[in-house]
Amino acid sequence: MPQPNDLSRSLVALDQNSTIIAVVELSHSSWLVGGIVPGIERQPRKKLEPNPERLLALLHRWQDEAVRAGSTITRIAVAFEAGRDGFWLARWLEARGVETHVIHASSVAVSREHRRAKTDRLDTELLKRGFLGWLRGERGHCSMARVPTIAEEDAKRPNRERDCLVGERTRIVNRIKSTLARLGIRTFKPTLRKAADRLATVHTPEGMPLPPNTLAELQRDMARLGLVVSQIRQIEEARQKRLEQQHETGPHAMVRLLARIVGVGVETADMLVHEVLSRPMRDRRAVARYAGLTGSPDESGAQRREQGLARAGNARVRRGMIQLAWRFLMFQKESALTLWYRARTADSRRGTRKTMIVALARKLIIALWRFVTTGEPLEGVVLRPAT
Repeated sequence: MPQPNDLSRSLVALDQNSTIIAVVELSHSSWLVGGIVPGIERQPRKKLEPNPERLLALLHRWQDEAVRAGSTITRIAVAFEAGRDGFWLARWLEARGVETHVIHASSVAVSREHRRAKTDRLDTELLKRGFLGWLRGERGHCSMARVPTIAEEDAKRPNRERDCLVGERTRIVNRIKSTLARLGIRTFKPTLRKAADRLATVHTPEGMPLPPNTLAELQRDMARLGLVVSQIRQIEEARQKRLEQQHETGPHAMVRLLARIVGVGVETADMLVHEVLSRPMRDRRAVARYAGLTGSPDESGAQRREQGLARAGNARVRRGMIQLAWRFLMFQKESALTLWYRARTADSRRGTRKTMIVALARKLIIALWRFVTTGEPLEGVVLRPAT
């Protein structure tokens, strides 16, 4: 499948006389398929139930109609927007010989009028125009997402599930603390090992035991907290077992290599490898863009200003890299990147530090990418002994 970073080299010249072009607007209850069929003046549009077999049958029916109209079909190109359905449909169609592309939803230009009409039919026409321009090799119409394999998608699940569970743990702990604070109790720590057993002995400042309904609610919250904590532990133990058993394979070797850097834990290393570092990237600019650490300049005539981060790319990687950049300053004080940061924040202004930490995160993700892919050493960085 063509890669989005090499459009000029990978795209085949578009011959609309021998190519069926189709776009699919995916929704929960139905799929709307719009097409351009050689030899047929009308541009067909068909609403289907969410069924890949029906979609494939429709494409073959359009192919038969084009052949009967005197056209020779050598290519069927299908596109749909990236969304909740993920990439399974692209893999399913590719396995059956249909060229399939997944469009970045945010890359399609839309009207900026205040109240524009939006229907599946209009969205399909918009996608069709963008996809047609992309197939012709014209820049600016839209961009395509790389379709991962099932194994690549599955490798991301433990880290993402743990991230959700950690957020759930925080919400439960805060809810328990808020419930107790309403009764004037601020010394109870829900995260302690025997906290659930101590609930019955907790008293209010007036010397009263916890009210029965409140106690029952807290006991349920503590049971829920214990379940979440045990699930987090299971994920971490399973990941450690995989690293020990498959330490020579590509992604696992990258995780072990990153975890040797003082200040980088296994959790951060696992997230970075499976979210960005194991992906095929063209160059350092592509790495920074995917990590969401590039700026969004605003220039018009003599006016020039920086609007901050573009908010594009992978938000999970962006948040992780900002946190890692601050941690890197603490644990790698003599590294070249830390010295670079200190030289540019010597004025101690808070605004300068916040701006430059993003620049440090961008330089750091590029340095880590080169470290795990080409073996380029990190200047001045302290590594743990290899195990």
